[in-house]
Amino acid sequence: MPQVAITLAEGRTPEQIRDLMHEVHAAVLRTVNTRPEYIRVVVHEVPRTHWATGDVTLTEMDAAADEEQP
Repeated sequence: MPQVAITLAEGRTPEQIRDLMHEVHAAVLRTVNTRPEYIRVVVHEVPRTHWATGDVTLTEMDAAADEEQP
């Protein structure tokens, strides 16, 4: 029973999340010998304040990018 876990920073629409789940399900179905009802896709959304790269949160990165724009 394949299970795929996806972690994303929040900010996508419900439609984008649903499309992602559909495409991942389809990819697993194409490449793994299993039944469709056995495929599990779980999407975890993390607040941008709770995700850091190089000790800078995504929220801080967003603010810095906004300051750079004219």
